[in-house]
Amino acid sequence: MTQELSKPTSNCSVMPQKPNRELAWNIAPNLVTSFKYAWAGLSYAFITQRNFRIDVVIGTGAIALGVFLHLSRVEMTVIGLTIALVMGMELLNTALESVVDLTVKNSYHELAKIAKDCAAGAVLVSAIASVLVAGSLLLPPLLALIQSAVR
Repeated sequence: MTQELSKPTSNCSVMPQKPNRELAWNIAPNLVTSFKYAWAGLSYAFITQRNFRIDVVIGTGAIALGVFLHLSRVEMTVIGLTIALVMGMELLNTALESVVDLTVKNSYHELAKIAKDCAAGAVLVSAIASVLVAGSLLLPPLLALIQSAVR
């Protein structure tokens, strides 16, 4: 065995092989199908997850307010990325909760609770960050607009 480990190997002639995915379920055969699966995930989250729908509505409102206030391209990009972060975390939370539920079925397990609570905490952290970002970018021009309208 030690002789085998000490032998130099040449990987130059070995072509990388595709992994054996015979047992994988529903592998996307092409990019279009991959996008269909991704869209199915987004649709599922929108239909079944109240918080995801709230994120979409608030995100849409933030973008609309940014456009109305004529924010710069960079400011709109930061708001858009922040919205995407929150929605992505919401999708990951939904996926993790589904996998945990699949694993523990209808029973309680402390580790399942920890996994779900931590995933929800990650969403909360991103949501708080998004409120701080949106507040710092949207509030000053909005307050200036309100003050100019009052005068």
